[in-house]
Amino acid sequence: MEIVTVTNDNFEQEVLACEVPVILDFWADWCGPCKMQAPILDAFAEEMGDTIKVGKVNVDEEAALALKYQIMSVPTLILMDKGVFVKRVSGVQQAEELKAFAAQRA
Repeated sequence: MEIVTVTNDNFEQEVLACEVPVILDFWADWCGPCKMQAPILDAFAEEMGDTIKVGKVNVDEEAALALKYQIMSVPTLILMDKGVFVKRVSGVQQAEELKAFAAQRA
C-alpha cells in the first residue's frame, strides 16, 4: 500500500475510519534519524501491501496532531487499529521491529 501524507484535515478518513491497522510516522525535515527511517518504512509498506496502512505526519506542519498524540521526539511511530491507539515507539525501527510492532492489535 502506498504511504499517505496524514494531516489534521484527512486524519479521520485516513486513520480513524481505516479498516486495516495504521502506522503513523511522526517526522520532521530536519531530523536525521527520520531520514534513515523513511526507506525502511517504504520497503515495509510495499512488503505489507493492503494488510496495513502507513501514514506520515510532518510535526512541523501538523502541530495539532503532534500535540494530540504527545509527540516529544521524532521519529515516533504510533500504531492505530480501527481508530484506537494501540502503541507507540520512538527512534529508528528496523524491518523486523516494524513487523513485530505492526502485529499488535487493539
